[in-house]
Amino acid sequence: MDSDIWQLSASALAAAVARGEFGAAEAVESHLERIDAVNPRVNAVTTVMADRARAAAKDIDARRTAGEPVGPLAGVPFTVKDNIHVEGMATHQGIPELKVLVAAEDAPPVRRLCAAGAIPVGRTNMPDMGMRGMHTRSGTHGDTVNLWDPALTPGGTSGGDAVAVASGMAPLALANDWEGSIRIPAVFSGITGLRPSYGRYASDNRLMGREPGLGTQLFPVDGPMARSVADLRILHELLSGADPRDPRAVPAPAAGPPLPGPIRVGVAADPGGLGVDPLVRAAVEAAAGALEDAGYQVEEVEVPALEEGLRAYARLMMTEYSLGWEALKPLMPEDGHRFLEMSMERNPPVGLADYVKLTGERMGVQRAWAAFLDRCPLLLGPVFTEQPVEPGLESRDAAGLERVMTAMRLCSVSTFAGLPAVAVPTGTAGGLPQGVQLIGRPFREDLCLDAAHAVEERLGTLTPVDPRRNRSN
Repeated sequence: MDSDIWQLSASALAAAVARGEFGAAEAVESHLERIDAVNPRVNAVTTVMADRARAAAKDIDARRTAGEPVGPLAGVPFTVKDNIHVEGMATHQGIPELKVLVAAEDAPPVRRLCAAGAIPVGRTNMPDMGMRGMHTRSGTHGDTVNLWDPALTPGGTSGGDAVAVASGMAPLALANDWEGSIRIPAVFSGITGLRPSYGRYASDNRLMGREPGLGTQLFPVDGPMARSVADLRILHELLSGADPRDPRAVPAPAAGPPLPGPIRVGVAADPGGLGVDPLVRAAVEAAAGALEDAGYQVEEVEVPALEEGLRAYARLMMTEYSLGWEALKPLMPEDGHRFLEMSMERNPPVGLADYVKLTGERMGVQRAWAAFLDRCPLLLGPVFTEQPVEPGLESRDAAGLERVMTAMRLCSVSTFAGLPAVAVPTGTAGGLPQGVQLIGRPFREDLCLDAAHAVEERLGTLTPVDPRRNRSN
C-alpha cells in the first residue's frame, strides 16, 4: 500500500479508486494510520470509526469489482463533528452526560456523503455544546492543538475537523458554522470551508427529539471543509437539496445562472473601521489582487448594516440562551459558565416584546444586504481581523470576550443575514496561515466558490502539513 495516499485530495483519491490504482480499503487504512500517527499530538479526532470504515471500504471494493456503481466519492474518508448524528454513536457534543444519546440514524449530510461512496473515519472534537466560544476545548476530550503554533487556538467550534483535514487525517469533513465556526478554524489551519445559505443543506441536529428555538433554527448550518476549493465544490453539489427530515431545506440548484461580467466584488479589509491586523489586511489585499487578475471588478465598500446586525443578533441569541441556561449550567465547565454569563452581560436578554422587534430588525439587515449584493454580488473580507489568539481568550474576562467578538464581526453579521460564505487561504505570513472569506447572495454558493477558486489558483494551497512544535519562520 502506498503510505502517501493520505496526502491526496478527495477528487484525486476518488479518481484513483475508480481507476483501480488502489482500493477503498487501502485508502481507509492509509488514513487510519495517519490518525494513529498524528492525532495524539493534536487531539482533533475523539473517536476513530475503524470498524465501520473498514466494513464500508470492503463493501465498496466488492461492488466496484462486480461492476456496480459506487458513487463519485467512493473510498474517500471524511470526519464528522461531534454534534452531527452518526448511526449507533453518541452525539454528546463534548459533555459526558450526553453519551447516552445514541443516534438511531445518520444525519442527512452524513447519509448523502455515504451514498456517494465517502467513508466516515472519525468523530471530531468541539467545545462543550458549542458554547465555550471560539476555542476547541472539550471537558471530555481536552484541547485541540493548532498545527502551526501550539500556543495559539486552532479556532472553533469546528477546530477538530479543521485540524484533522489540514493534517491529512481525512481530506474532507462535515462540520457546522455558527458565527464563523467553520470559517475561523479553516483559516487558522490553512484549509477551505463553506458556510452554506440558510435552507441550502438538510440537517437534523435535534437532541432527545427536541425541536430547536428560532435562533437555533435560523443561524447554525452544517457545512463542509476540505483542502481545496475543487473538493469543496464537490461536497456542495452532493449536499445541496431538499430532504423530508428538514423542512427548511429547499430544492434549489447547486449553481445559478451566469452573471454578466465583470462581476463586482466589494472589499472590506477593516469592517466598520474597528481595526485590523496588518497581516490580515495584507491577506485581503492579496485576494483582491488575485480577483482583479482573474477579471473581477474590485472596489472598496462599507459593510451593510454591520452595527445594527451585530447588536440585534447578539441580543436575540442571548435571549434564547437565557431561557435554557439554568438547565444547561450544571453540565458546563467553569470557563463555559464564564463565557455564557459574560456574553449575557455584554448583550442582556430582552423581554418578549423586544424579542419580537429583533426578529423584525433581522429582516431589515437582510434587506440592506440584499440591496448591497444586488449591486455587488460578492463581498471580500477577513474571517477574523486578528491573528489566532491564545486558547480560551474569549472566556477569560470581559476584555478578552470583547476582543474576540470584535475580531469575528464579519462572520457574525453574515450569519445573522443567512448568507453563504467560503473561507480560502491566501498564503502564510509570520509563520501562520492567512486567509479571507467571500460572502455572496443567498443560494449563490457557486459564485463564492468561483471567486475562491480564482484566489486559490493564484495564491496556492497550504495543506496537508505535519504538526510542528514551534512556529515556522
